[in-house]
Amino acid sequence: MEGIVKRWVTSYGFIETKEIKEDIFVHQSDVKNQKPLEVGQRVKFDIKKEPRGPKAVNVETIK
Repeated sequence: MEGIVKRWVTSYGFIETKEIKEDIFVHQSDVKNQKPLEVGQRVKFDIKKEPRGPKAVNVETIK
């Protein structure tokens, strides 16, 4: 799945997509290169279902 980083705070943030109406949580530990993401950056990722909602895993930036 692809999306855009909507918000980023220190080590976590949220991604928005066209397919899913709610924001998707992402933690820096789930970013493949372990570097902080930037607001507006395009990313691709897999979804993991969590009790609090969807979580992005295997996150990679798209150039």
